[in-house]
Amino acid sequence: MKSYIKLVNFEINRFFKLYLILIGLTVVSQLIGAVIVSKGYIKNANQVMYENQLSVSQYIEQYSVFSFSHLANSGWFILPIVFCIAMLMIYVFFIWYRDWFGKNTFIYRLLMLPTRRINIYFAKLSTVMFLVFGFITLQILLIPIEMQIVKSIIPADFRTYLPLSAIYNIDMLAFLYPNTFRGFLLIYGIGLVFVAIIFTAILIERSYGLKGIFIGVVYGVISFGVLITPLILTGIYTRYFYPHEIYLMELVTSMIILGSAIWIANQLLKNKIRV
Repeated sequence: MKSYIKLVNFEINRFFKLYLILIGLTVVSQLIGAVIVSKGYIKNANQVMYENQLSVSQYIEQYSVFSFSHLANSGWFILPIVFCIAMLMIYVFFIWYRDWFGKNTFIYRLLMLPTRRINIYFAKLSTVMFLVFGFITLQILLIPIEMQIVKSIIPADFRTYLPLSAIYNIDMLAFLYPNTFRGFLLIYGIGLVFVAIIFTAILIERSYGLKGIFIGVVYGVISFGVLITPLILTGIYTRYFYPHEIYLMELVTSMIILGSAIWIANQLLKNKIRV
């Protein structure tokens, strides 16, 4: 356990500077966006009311009030989230290939550590998930601050109050923050399995050279296909399965795929990848 924790700490430290940059980008973009979107709304409202000689109530009746969804659906809010997701997807590959193609082929030093090799796999997998949950936590902290910025700029007559529960149901946020524990396990459980499949496919490629590319791709396609089979079945046989049956099918399928990915990775690390 101590070796695993040290490996996780090591992997996080290697990505930490870039992680801080991503966090800074997200914070700056969303906070600036809260100011720009709010002031843009007020500027437009004042202009429309002046040109059309409308009262506040008439403007609201015709054009509606400002809500947090105006900000949450803007590029200032969405683009940094999408960019961070894209960077983490790239890092899923980079976290392994950096060790093989980086300076001094660092992977061999890792494999020679006095610990089970599968701990390297678990450490990298845990690192990716910790980074994901770090971004999720950051967004939770940012939303109340952004709400206060909006409140300070837009007068009460021009805005509507959305409780946090309603805010987390807005488009992108509804995906990031499922409103049930089952939904949370499903979304992030599938994400964990997705990363594990890619990790194992990379190890297959590293173990078998050129033909490993083909084997890894086939493995990945089959695994992803099996993973989404319950969802495909529910699309074909609509109203045939109860929600809890769909959930259980996806849960069992995910556990099987995750277990097989870890088992294959362990065999490759022990028997195929030589130092």
